[in-house]
Amino acid sequence: MVKETVAGDRLWQWRQLARQAAIAHQVSPAEVDWLLQQGADVEPLLLKLGPPFPPEISLSRSLADLTRLWQARLRDRVPVQYLVGRVPWREFDLAVSPAVLIPRPETELLIDLANSAALQYGWPVQEVSRWADLGTGSGAIALGLASVFPLATVHAVDWSEPALAIARQNADAAGLGDRIQFHQGSWFEPLAFLAGQLQGIVSNPPYIPTSDLTHLDPEVARHEPHAALDGGPDGLDCIRHIVHTAPHYLKPGGLLLLEMMAGQAPAVAQLLSNTGQYATVQIHPDLAGIERFAVSVRR
Repeated sequence: MVKETVAGDRLWQWRQLARQAAIAHQVSPAEVDWLLQQGADVEPLLLKLGPPFPPEISLSRSLADLTRLWQARLRDRVPVQYLVGRVPWREFDLAVSPAVLIPRPETELLIDLANSAALQYGWPVQEVSRWADLGTGSGAIALGLASVFPLATVHAVDWSEPALAIARQNADAAGLGDRIQFHQGSWFEPLAFLAGQLQGIVSNPPYIPTSDLTHLDPEVARHEPHAALDGGPDGLDCIRHIVHTAPHYLKPGGLLLLEMMAGQAPAVAQLLSNTGQYATVQIHPDLAGIERFAVSVRR
C-alpha cells in the first residue's frame, strides 16, 4: 500500500472532526484513534501526546480513504475491525472479515483457563497433546492454544470454508500453521478419527437465543455472521450438542472449556452435571464479573 505524507496539524484537525462526528452518532470517539493506529499505522504515543504534531506524518492509508472508512463506520455501523481487516488479540494481529466473528477480549481468558486447568488436572504444558477448537472462526482460540501448549497439535473445525481461509491465513502469519490442522464440517463430524484421543476441547459456540438476534447492536446484527451467533430457541442448542458429544472424544481426565452468554451459567452447569460424564464442573467469570466460562473434566 502506497504511503501518504500529511501535515501534522491537518491530521490533528481530521482526528478532531472525526471524534466530533463519532459523538454525534453515538459511537465511541476512541475508535477514531483505533482506526488511525490499526488502519493507518499511526504511532499510539503520537495520538496520546497530542499537538504539537511533527510537521509531517506518514500514513499507510490516505486521509481520503480514512474518511471513506469512517463514514461507513458511522453511516452503516460497520465494525471498525472489519473496515481495517484486522484486530489485536492476545499476542496476535488477526485478519478478520465478515466471514468470521470479531474475536472479543473476554475470549482471551479461555486460553488462560485452559492453561491453568491443564496444570491443575495433571496435563503438563510441555507434553505432546491433541486439542480441538470447535467453531474456530478467525482461528483465534486455536492460535492461543498452540501458543501456550508448544508441543500440542490443535484441530480447528468450522463449517464455513471462508472462515477457515481466514483462520489458515492467521495461523500462517503467526508461524503456527504447522501445528494447527483445519477441518471443514459441523462440530465433531470431521474429528471421528480422534475419538478418545483429545486432551482438551475448547469452544466459543453460538449461544444467542434466536429471538434476541434482532435486538443486538447494529454492528453485530447487521454485519457479523448470524450462523456464528444463533444458538437456537434457548441459545443452548450448540452447547447442548458439544456437552453431550465431547466425552466420546476426550481422554479420561480430558478438559472441556466453553464460553457462554450472561445468565446461561446455571443451565450449562446443569447440562454438564446431568450427563454423568464429567467429574468436575467449574464456572468462571470474565473480567466484568459475568459468569462466562465453564470448565469440566471428563470422568
